[in-house]
Amino acid sequence: MSYFMYDVMGVAVDEPAPEAMSRVLDGLVNADDEHPDVSLSHESGWCLSAFRGGLLIWEDTESDSVAPGEIREVGREEVLRLFGLLAAGDIASVEALPWRRSPAFSSEPCT
Repeated sequence: MSYFMYDVMGVAVDEPAPEAMSRVLDGLVNADDEHPDVSLSHESGWCLSAFRGGLLIWEDTESDSVAPGEIREVGREEVLRLFGLLAAGDIASVEALPWRRSPAFSSEPCT
């Protein structure tokens, strides 16, 4: 498996097609304090988490050398585009975005 997603309830979806990614993202309407995000993880260790309201968190879950990054107010179509890039292994294109790095970020993305 090269990538997988977690839906808002934490259920894993292996290698979802774009339509399934869209359905997982739609699940954010049911987000709450305990289940705030959906995420896509690539076998490389990179993970992209999306929260209701357009917050994205980008992190390498297998390395502490790069602080997680965030971008706010990202539209639905852009989130789906970025999920597609990560699923395809195009880490460089996602990493090239203007991520705001914050080593003190306290949320728990990519759950």
